[in-house]
Amino acid sequence: MAQKTDVSAQDRKKRARHRGPRSAPAQESGELYAALDLGTNSCRMLIAAPQGPQFTIVDAFAKSVRLGADLERTGALSRASIERTIRALQVCAGKLRKLEVRHTRLVATEACRRAKNGRAFIEQVEKRTGLHLELIRPEEEARLAVISCAPLVEAESEHVMVFDIGGGSTELVWIDVSGVAADQRAEAVMRLDIRGWRRAGGPQDPTPGEARIVDFISVPLGVATLHERFDDVEDESARFALMSWYFEEQLTKFRPYTDLDVLDGVERFQMIGTSGTVTTVAAAHLGLRRYDRRKVDGLTLSVAQIETVIGRLMTLGPEGRRMDPSIGKDRAELIVSGAAILQTLIRIWPTDRLGVADRGLREGMLLSMMNREGALRLGNRHG
Repeated sequence: MAQKTDVSAQDRKKRARHRGPRSAPAQESGELYAALDLGTNSCRMLIAAPQGPQFTIVDAFAKSVRLGADLERTGALSRASIERTIRALQVCAGKLRKLEVRHTRLVATEACRRAKNGRAFIEQVEKRTGLHLELIRPEEEARLAVISCAPLVEAESEHVMVFDIGGGSTELVWIDVSGVAADQRAEAVMRLDIRGWRRAGGPQDPTPGEARIVDFISVPLGVATLHERFDDVEDESARFALMSWYFEEQLTKFRPYTDLDVLDGVERFQMIGTSGTVTTVAAAHLGLRRYDRRKVDGLTLSVAQIETVIGRLMTLGPEGRRMDPSIGKDRAELIVSGAAILQTLIRIWPTDRLGVADRGLREGMLLSMMNREGALRLGNRHG
């Protein structure tokens, strides 16, 4: 996954677009690994086989289950949400049994962390589907997102911020790679999985050649929770402004927000966004009538292009967004809250472009499991 300094920036961008997982028939798969991410809105699973420094997708599942519907108001998972989700998980369990997958990691995130009946729901899932969901902490959620985005880190980047806008929370991780050789920076970010999750100023400073975490924050606001909080504001422009203001208020404990000197002397700062919001904005920019991951993952958008898309989304209004094929009915309701978060982030930090990643927890889990088992053939492997 390391990038070479003698490759042009244009070639590097093209290569990044093709570094993600590839699809293949099951019979070519070999040893299989599965990763399932149960979030506030969606249940998504990937089944894959290692292939060189990456992996090949054998089967996939994605379903909008709205597990966290009305969670902001009631503090609990509703019976209807639980039933929708368990039906989706039963499909996932069937796929795992059929393909006899041995290596699995199945995680639940913000909705189950916040709901007063979250752990009871996890127990119910195991009884009815046989699947054991692991309730992960925000730090682990962010770490997995970072690992999945490691191949998109550019050799010129000295500081990288990876953010993941979820349904119930948004994770931000700021990474300093200035002490790493340019052609080793992507792999140094990948090695965060091996070397551990360290903050700057912690009990152990990273050794030379390691990526350094400047700070991390998990904001308990995602597209669904932010939407629910301001759902009673009828004027859409006012709602957008309120959502942006309220989200920014939650960043006061994030060091790169309060101490902008973090960027002093940094020659190259890169932002990478991984979420349905970011990929939807990218698809809208490209004018895709049908979503194509190959065209979206690894794309770079300028801030001007992002702001143009957001402006158009707001002009379309609720009905126009539902009818727009590049947005889709499933995302039409929540894209405004996601856009408010996205615009806040690109406004706060001085960057002129954003890397788009159609990857996240599932890809991070797969890479982490395969790396731990020694199934990935990484160049210049460490540790």
